[in-house]
Amino acid sequence: MKPGMCHCEGPLVWLSTKKEKSHEKRRRMKILSVEAEDLPAILALQKAAFESEARLVGNYEIPPMTQTLADLEQEFAALVMLKAVMDDGEIVGSVRAKIETATVRVGRLMVKPGFQGQGIGTRLLAAIEKACAQSRYELFTSAKSHRNVALYEKAGYRAFKEAEVMPGVRLVWMEKKRGFEKDKA
Repeated sequence: MKPGMCHCEGPLVWLSTKKEKSHEKRRRMKILSVEAEDLPAILALQKAAFESEARLVGNYEIPPMTQTLADLEQEFAALVMLKAVMDDGEIVGSVRAKIETATVRVGRLMVKPGFQGQGIGTRLLAAIEKACAQSRYELFTSAKSHRNVALYEKAGYRAFKEAEVMPGVRLVWMEKKRGFEKDKA
């Protein structure tokens, strides 16, 4: 475990995903800590997952689209990162977080296109909250991303700030507060 970071060990969640149309077999997913060797796959996933966000805001210069592998490697040293992995080893989602004082800053929640809408993002969000148990969680998303805002609201997050951060890119910051005692029960 990285010093001063959240704790995540072993598979956190197993999930059966929707049946694939070409098979009757159900695929399973587990959520694990990201390893250094996963970073190139995580970066490729990030660019694929955030392409729709870039298109939505009309700006392909948003940080998830311009991040380099070297940038991600530096981030990896300072953050807790989780991955959603299918039983065949395919990484289909990821999320990262860092604790600052008593607040967990959740970032870059992503699910591979084609796997979205199956609850993977919701499970990743719950897993990072469990791995980094605190009384407050904070994240941000595009104000135009109504689907993302709805997912976060359903998970208990509420908007507390909105601002334009780049020309045409307006973000909404959301937070979730809860009693630490409830989480331990």
